[in-house]
Amino acid sequence: MKNSFYSIGKNFLAKTLLLMFSILSTGVFSANYYVHPTLGKDSNDGLSKEKPWASLWKAKQQKLKAGDSLLLAQGQVFHGSLSYKNLKGSEDNPITISSYTTDENAKPKRAHINSAGHLYGIHLLDSRNVNVSNISITANGGGIPDWIKEQQKKKWNKLKTPMRIGVYVEGKAKKTFRNIHLNNLFIKDIYYNKPGVSRSKAEVKSANGTQSYGWGIRFMTSGKSKLKNISVTNTTVIDVAHTGIKFTGSLDEVNVHHNIVYKAGGPGIQMSGVTNAHISYNKVDSSGNSDDSRKWGRGSGMWTWSSSDILVEYNQFTNASGPGDSAGFHIDYNCSHVVVQYNLSAHNAGGFCEILGNNYNNAYRYNISINDGYRSKGENNAFQEGKLFWLSGFQGGKKKRSGPFNSYFYNNTMYVSDEITTKIAIDRMTKGALIANNIFHIVGDSKQVMGDQYNPAKKGKAMFKNINFNNNLFLKDSNWPKDIKIQDSAPLYGDANFVNGGGVKLSDYTPQNIALVKDKGVEIKPIAEDDIGLKIGLKVTHDILGNKIVGKPDIGAIEITTSK
Repeated sequence: MKNSFYSIGKNFLAKTLLLMFSILSTGVFSANYYVHPTLGKDSNDGLSKEKPWASLWKAKQQKLKAGDSLLLAQGQVFHGSLSYKNLKGSEDNPITISSYTTDENAKPKRAHINSAGHLYGIHLLDSRNVNVSNISITANGGGIPDWIKEQQKKKWNKLKTPMRIGVYVEGKAKKTFRNIHLNNLFIKDIYYNKPGVSRSKAEVKSANGTQSYGWGIRFMTSGKSKLKNISVTNTTVIDVAHTGIKFTGSLDEVNVHHNIVYKAGGPGIQMSGVTNAHISYNKVDSSGNSDDSRKWGRGSGMWTWSSSDILVEYNQFTNASGPGDSAGFHIDYNCSHVVVQYNLSAHNAGGFCEILGNNYNNAYRYNISINDGYRSKGENNAFQEGKLFWLSGFQGGKKKRSGPFNSYFYNNTMYVSDEITTKIAIDRMTKGALIANNIFHIVGDSKQVMGDQYNPAKKGKAMFKNINFNNNLFLKDSNWPKDIKIQDSAPLYGDANFVNGGGVKLSDYTPQNIALVKDKGVEIKPIAEDDIGLKIGLKVTHDILGNKIVGKPDIGAIEITTSK
């Protein structure tokens, strides 16, 4: 017995000394809290794997402090939601929400939250320095929570149309909330409505949907709140009723890397009110999906609105569908310095390049587009033409069309098969555009269309100014419609002879007609009267495959590395 007490005392002393050392060295007393739905009890202290809590309800009662971790058992299903307000981690000691294993030899699995019947899987309000990782979330319907029903009964407090969201990061207080990072999440089947609910045909024509939907991940601020240094990485979002990953409000320093968004009912990724963002190595496929009647059924792979200093590179935007919008990537109005480079855009109904009004100094360069813009207005309920290339002056509502201003479009490779009639629209209010060193490999017919949707463009006197359109390679003379008011001043004609035209790999669009494209590009200089150009510079050092650009640039997105 004496030895037993001695052993207990010795262990207690060791743990106490270790804890004191931790506090002295970091200045932070931190704890790990464990949750296991079958092995745990809410009467436990939750401080060990041996005595975990059982429910998310218990877990969200805990006031997490800097350095604390909330850990859910891997491979287990948790019903409910996690909602926290005013979490205050520090930069050196963030708060962690993640998973843990009860078997070190088991294959890693995410803990799973089923939040059907709850508004959010995970909700962080006015929080800072929080890392969320290694968790999966579903929320397939479940109706309206009781507290919302009660609130809606009170005429003095009518709530807006509620949203169901996998992970919701929200800022409301008049502060800047920093360092929220989401990593290695799996979010699937996020729907507000129960299966079988259908939407009217008019709903898909509304600007962003007017009804309740499910969203994968949302970062959102209101009032004078701001979110800064936030990220979504290595995360998969599949089958959500509306947008996969969405940022709205006032957000700065945003990073979105190595994610997959598949079959979102709306856009794959969308940014409004964002500055200083880097979006790279994401795969967005089948946005605007309509295989479930609860989905919106329209959406580009990604688009920006009222955002600036956005770099979009090394992404894949494929198979966007819907009766309107649904480009691979489009720049909506009120944006500046959005640079779209080194991306693959393929089989998107709405098109490839789309720059709307009141936009300044945006660029598409060194991208490859395959069979984009195939949609025809009037077919399959489409209310907007698909367009390979579109400069639009639309800037919302009934405002007069304006711009876009100083748009740069160079060294892109576009391939369109003979099954598609290519449509091109250039607004007569366009001021400043550089279109050079591109390959327009259009096998079929081409035609000019008017920019159309909420406020259709109208014919009238062309107000073009400072247009530099030259040195593009066309497969044939008819690739660029003759009735468009601007024409290439020094066009090239011929077949680049791609390795595998119509293929889906970037290398398929390596030209084999070397004499036609090698060193045939012109130097890219600022548009007349534009003293800014692009903040990151007009000159690039390598092509979409990583090949160095030596001497004069070649035509198209791929630099030839041989001299045969």
